[in-house]
Amino acid sequence: MAEIKDPENTILVELKNGTVTIELLPDVAPKHAERMKELAREGQYDNVAFHRVIDGFMAQTGDVQHGDMEDGFNIRMAGTGSSDKPDLPAEFSKLPHDRGTLGAARSQNPNSANSQFFINFKDNHFLNGQYTVYGRVIAGMEHVDAITRGEPPAEPDRMISVKVAADA
Repeated sequence: MAEIKDPENTILVELKNGTVTIELLPDVAPKHAERMKELAREGQYDNVAFHRVIDGFMAQTGDVQHGDMEDGFNIRMAGTGSSDKPDLPAEFSKLPHDRGTLGAARSQNPNSANSQFFINFKDNHFLNGQYTVYGRVIAGMEHVDAITRGEPPAEPDRMISVKVAADA
């Protein structure tokens, strides 16, 4: 179990094999960190599929509109939706897209991130300065590594539950 220094800015993602502990970086990307906590507290990330998982690259999830495997799930649409909240402006920083970092998924528009995010399987520095980094896995990366691959996966894994550590 990871040492949690700031429970208000730590996210606990329950996967089939165990818990992934994510340290949010509100000093680097305050709007993105706040949005993740808001959606987690509303339960919107619970049961959401990993709809795009590319070996040696990243695992993407967070489509709360089309990705909820318990409510209106549509694997063909997963990856196209967002939350009912407004899109976020890019919060680019000097932080690199290293293994285990959390990046904000978006469309071609840099200011279109909303609810979707990805976790890097390896250092993906070609993404630096193009996608907002707003967190990092501090424990449970082995569970991320075990997520079923595919675009989309035939049998997608899901985030069983997502909580702010301060509320857990």
